[in-house]
Amino acid sequence: MRGLLGFLPWIVYAVIATGDEWRWGAITGLVIALGLVVIDRRAGRAWDEMVIESSAALFFACLTALSLVAPHSPLTPYGPALVNVWLAGTAWGSLAIRKPFTLGIARTMAPKEVWETPRFHRVNAVITTVWAAAFTVAAVSLTLVLSLSPHATTLVIAIKVLTFVLPAVFTAWYPKRVRTALAK
Repeated sequence: MRGLLGFLPWIVYAVIATGDEWRWGAITGLVIALGLVVIDRRAGRAWDEMVIESSAALFFACLTALSLVAPHSPLTPYGPALVNVWLAGTAWGSLAIRKPFTLGIARTMAPKEVWETPRFHRVNAVITTVWAAAFTVAAVSLTLVLSLSPHATTLVIAIKVLTFVLPAVFTAWYPKRVRTALAK
């Protein structure tokens, strides 16, 4: 559950930054992301346990600057899609450098003796791939919906919820499935 807390800045942004006002959502996302990073670092958490939080801090710093400098930017209506483009880039990027963003979080929940095993890495690569795919689907879907029907709020919310809940459920289910298969 702790790993999902890293998504709090993104969730709060999604709730606050509705309509054409994204400044308060960006500022709030930045404050929460920085707060999480500071709290986690003071608690001794390693940077690889805070990939999503660190990514959020960088994203919301950039978005806050943009929203203050250009509050009526043509990007404003695409805020939900931009979030998912950034998250997809974070997830795919972590896979490209062979450090799935879920790896650091998983290490806090698994015994040390499995951390360096190929299976542990593979499980996290699969989970991160599912998140990356979900973020990509959300980015593309939201871009299309916001371009073609910008007031389709129910559809936008459905896309956001589904592309977060489905990978979250998979994240909880998949490691158990692998452990069960190994126990046979």
